[in-house]
Amino acid sequence: MIEYIPAKTIVTKTKDSRWFGLDYNMNIYKGCCHGCIYCDSRSDCYQIDEFDRVRAKENALTIIRDDLRRKVKKGVVGTGSMSDPYNPLEKELNLTRHSLELIDAFGFGIAIATKSPLLFRDADILESIQEHSPVLCKVTVTTIDDDLAAKVEPHAPSSSARLDLISDLSSRGIFTGILLMPVLPFLEDNAENISGIVKAAHEAGAKFIYAEFGMTLRGRQKEWYFSRLEQLFPGENLALRYGRTYKNNYICPSPRAKTLWNVFAGECERYGILYKMKDIICAYQRGYEENGQLSLFEL
Repeated sequence: MIEYIPAKTIVTKTKDSRWFGLDYNMNIYKGCCHGCIYCDSRSDCYQIDEFDRVRAKENALTIIRDDLRRKVKKGVVGTGSMSDPYNPLEKELNLTRHSLELIDAFGFGIAIATKSPLLFRDADILESIQEHSPVLCKVTVTTIDDDLAAKVEPHAPSSSARLDLISDLSSRGIFTGILLMPVLPFLEDNAENISGIVKAAHEAGAKFIYAEFGMTLRGRQKEWYFSRLEQLFPGENLALRYGRTYKNNYICPSPRAKTLWNVFAGECERYGILYKMKDIICAYQRGYEENGQLSLFEL
């Protein structure tokens, strides 16, 4: 049974547009059912109880319509920061799809972060949006190993399925790439994994990869993560290793971060894949004016 929760506003102004050039954030759902053992959104600071239960925001489309109507400045709306907009409920509810139709109608751009191939269902609307405003699709891939992904992201589509999504979107001319984050220390932070992801991204036609080699660990998220490590990797003492390495630090970079960055940057350069934030923003917004509208010179 679908549960709805009240909301007063959904499309909100971002505090810092340096993150992929986003002007606004939009989260239609609350909670996530992917079960990723590392998810930062479990942290105490977000105050999301029963995080694994997905709920939809009541009257979401009416609220989004009114939010967009009131915006003085056009811009890029980001979605997927706290909850995957293409969770299983979306297949039935179509709230994300209809919100994209509103974004299109009101002349805004869109940046989507997801792990779900369901995104391809809405490629037709993305094509319509990019006729007037920027479109960016960010598909999270943290490991090239489907077996490892099944452990750390147990209810999410496989890495292979996500790479197929990137290929499908790229074939439609939609600016698509990879969020390579988090890269879990002692599990995913090896050169073979990083090189494999870059090679697979190239083969799928990805325009960019944005990577951070490490993860975050804070209240409630940390306890959950450590408990899952003990269950999934018995005898490897990974939780103890994390504790000794990072103690109570929130930011937990991979001990191999510098080496991995050199491998990553070299492979991206080799394949012509963008990997610096400013370059990614410039590329997907190229040809559009500051207000997000397509430049007359590009028509």
